[in-house]
This record gives sequence, structure tokens and C-alpha cells, in this order.
Amino acid sequence: MDKLAFFETMAPVFALVGFAAIAGWVFTTWLRVKHGYPLENSWGKAVHPVASTETTERLRMLATENAQLRAELSSLKDRTAVLERIATDQTAQLDRQIESLRDSKIN
Repeated sequence: MDKLAFFETMAPVFALVGFAAIAGWVFTTWLRVKHGYPLENSWGKAVHPVASTETTERLRMLATENAQLRAELSSLKDRTAVLERIATDQTAQLDRQIESLRDSKIN
């Protein structure tokens, strides 16, 4: 078998291996970005984004807004719990039944 025939038959295999290597690199890079790991340059050093003063200020404002929204959410959860307790309270059900009986006697 001559060399040219060998390379012609093996070319799809080489192409498939090359494609698999590139796809694996893209996939691992995507996983790193998704889970917050730093990316690396060609020498293996971590590449971190450069933070400007505008970015820092924006992050501070977002953190403040996040804290306010969490406090408001906590307040709303407390209010909802109170309303649920009132709605499911046995004495409240008894009071409603008594009132409905009074209304039926009046009519």
C-alpha cells in the first residue's frame, strides 16, 4: 500500500479526531464559564476580567438593590404567612359559620 492511498483512507479519521478535539475544547471552555472558573491563556495563567470604576459602581448599586429586594421579599413572606394563618384559623372558620347561620335566620 503506498503512502498516498494510506493518507486518503485515513483522512476522514484524522478530520474526525481533529473535530472531536476542537469540540471538546469548546465544551470545557463553556463549562468553565458556566460554573465561574477563570479562563486560562496559552501559558496556563488565569485570565481575569479587568474591572473599571464604572463596573465596580454598578456592582455596588446592584448589591444594594438586591439587599433591598430581599428585605421586601422577607416582609411580604411574613405578611403572607399571617394572612394564611388567619384564613386557616379554626376560630375564624367557626366565626364564619356562626355568621352564616345568623344571616340565614335573618333572611
